Amino acid sequence: MKLGIVFPQNEIGNNPAQIKAFVQGLESLGFDYLLTYDHVLGADPANYTDGRKFIYTYKDPFHEVFVLFGWLAALTQKLELVHGILILPQRDAILTAKQAVELDLLSEGRFRLGVGVGWNQAEMEGIGHNFHTRGARMDEQIALMRELWAKPLIDFVGKYHRVENLGLNPLPQHTIPLWFGGSADAPLKRAAQFGDGWIVSSVPVERVPELMTTLKNYLVEFDRDITQFGVDVQLNPARLREEADQRKFIDFWREQGATHIRINPMGLGLQSADDYLRLAEKFLNLVR
Repeated sequence: MKLGIVFPQNEIGNNPAQIKAFVQGLESLGFDYLLTYDHVLGADPANYTDGRKFIYTYKDPFHEVFVLFGWLAALTQKLELVHGILILPQRDAILTAKQAVELDLLSEGRFRLGVGVGWNQAEMEGIGHNFHTRGARMDEQIALMRELWAKPLIDFVGKYHRVENLGLNPLPQHTIPLWFGGSADAPLKRAAQFGDGWIVSSVPVERVPELMTTLKNYLVEFDRDITQFGVDVQLNPARLREEADQRKFIDFWREQGATHIRINPMGLGLQSADDYLRLAEKFLNLVR
């Protein structure tokens, strides 16, 4: 399995020196990839009385993912940079397609675009998009982006987008890896039909066999090569504190066919780059 780590941007702070030390330290340790969450706006839960839950609020810092990865691409040589996940329906599809090509070019192919529909209704509406049409919008965005990446000029007419005889330059030098997040039926089907892999976040282990069966059935339905499809899972030490439980989790996902596994260092009270790197090294020893 490929080994990765979640960028702890809510906790590591905004000091560029700390971020640089952390990321370059990961590469020195031999990590394969760095995965970063995406949020643009944060909400104040006190303003909402409808019972909605907020995983993050306006108090949690989030670096802009494309800008961050552009900088990190210049600071690293081997580390793959992964959006996990980019909330595509609240972004402009054409600009995102352009940014993805540029990042893939500048990183020399070390970029994986993970996308999903998102959960934060307040954020999406604050950016100016209808939360309830996000799935249909993303399906059209994916089709549009694939067209833009494939041809010098395109004509595209959809419900949400219209492009007439226009195109991107530069075009990708190769196919940009496109992975999908989410564990409901719709995102699994979307991943199997359009994607190169599935990014798994918090899924109860008792649901995993059923979800993997559903995913494999969709891959067969869309005549996809199962052996070329990736599954990227997340170990959360803040929830699985005991090393024995962590080993069990890793072994379980190996048996399920996971191709990538990452550790999420957030929620453990770590503060410095050195703290995170010590945890990262422990994870490497645990997996290997």
